[in-house]
Amino acid sequence: MATKSLSVVAQRRIQSELNEWLRNPPEGCCLESYEPMTSWVIIMQGPEGHGRLYADEVFRIRIDFTENYPLDPPDVVFIPPVPIHPHIYSNGHICLDILYSGHNGGWSPALTMSKVVLSLRSMLASATEKKKPPGDAEYSLRVGNRSPKLSKWVFEDDKV
Repeated sequence: MATKSLSVVAQRRIQSELNEWLRNPPEGCCLESYEPMTSWVIIMQGPEGHGRLYADEVFRIRIDFTENYPLDPPDVVFIPPVPIHPHIYSNGHICLDILYSGHNGGWSPALTMSKVVLSLRSMLASATEKKKPPGDAEYSLRVGNRSPKLSKWVFEDDKV
């Protein structure tokens, strides 16, 4: 069972999502581990098809659920080696509005982890070039492995 204290709502929701995932995993994704229940590791294949930059690559994503999930979003990060992408930092942090709540975040309790990983695959599929985000080295060095939710994200690029 979980190593941190979860609300009953969070426990039920995570268990429900886990059961659904195991019955019907999202395309190109599988669960590597879900013990403890509060921390999942997902293996995600890069999107395939003509012109797909990440078609032959495989990535790992860690999802750490909060005690107030689904009202609060989980921490979602790529485990190094991370994709070289304009919205993914070398430390695995992802600049994608649905992963954050607050002022300009797009998190909704209606989102599931299946929908989140499909959004990540879509983000990779829409990339037109492999490049790191501006200020990647400085950001990754400054924040290290702390929660990406502690960063003040600005979501203005909807092209990638």
